[in-house]
Amino acid sequence: MKPLPLLPLLFSLVPVFAQDQPADPAAKPEAGQPALLPNQEAFLNLPEERRKEFAKNLGEANRLFQQKRIFETLNSLNKADAIFADSPETLNLRGACYVEFRAFDKAMEAFEKALALAPDNSSVLFNIGEVLFVTKEWQKSLDILEKVLQDTPKEQLALSRLVEFKILLCKRKLNQKAAAETLSDKYDIDDDSPYHCYAKAALAYEDGDSIKAEEWLARAGRIFRNPDVLAPWQDTLVEYGYIKSFYGNDIGEGEE
Repeated sequence: MKPLPLLPLLFSLVPVFAQDQPADPAAKPEAGQPALLPNQEAFLNLPEERRKEFAKNLGEANRLFQQKRIFETLNSLNKADAIFADSPETLNLRGACYVEFRAFDKAMEAFEKALALAPDNSSVLFNIGEVLFVTKEWQKSLDILEKVLQDTPKEQLALSRLVEFKILLCKRKLNQKAAAETLSDKYDIDDDSPYHCYAKAALAYEDGDSIKAEEWLARAGRIFRNPDVLAPWQDTLVEYGYIKSFYGNDIGEGEE
């Protein structure tokens, strides 16, 4: 298979979606909002100076992660954890760092701890589903991603389309060919996402027609000229095994 040009990373959790912007853990709920979780209450009991120092370290960790300075990200997270260890934000970001190192067991452990502190958090659930996808746990990934899709606001079109694409791939790998075919036609070429082109490319690859697949990918490139828009879709095909990674080997090469 002819590899596409330079891909951003071998593995990615699509940070623009998967890692929330730094929140203010001390923010109190407004009237009518859910009550604070136990870890949020515990955070509020810290001195204000310590809360500010925590927020500073978390914000710095997010900034460094976006720049792919992973070791420095972990250093900032360690400083934040020394102040307050039960933060789903730091655990979620730590898990994303472990994924960059391909340490999937450690990543899953961090994400599961984050989910225990922030049940049903869509950002954490997405990351868990993504790790299961990369490690080829297709049914488990499908179950998680379908929940993420259900909970994703309609206005977050880029995220919802990407999740649907991963759901399509999971179904195809689970031999649900008819369902995958139906999903590939859910949106047309005029959709505001690369979904249609990448769905058709994926099914062409699955049928062994790499030329047709690459034609669809080239078409997506002509329509969506921003590499940042296409990057998570290309990463998904790398994770799935259709496209060679930057390092020259398919992820999971030789595996079912």
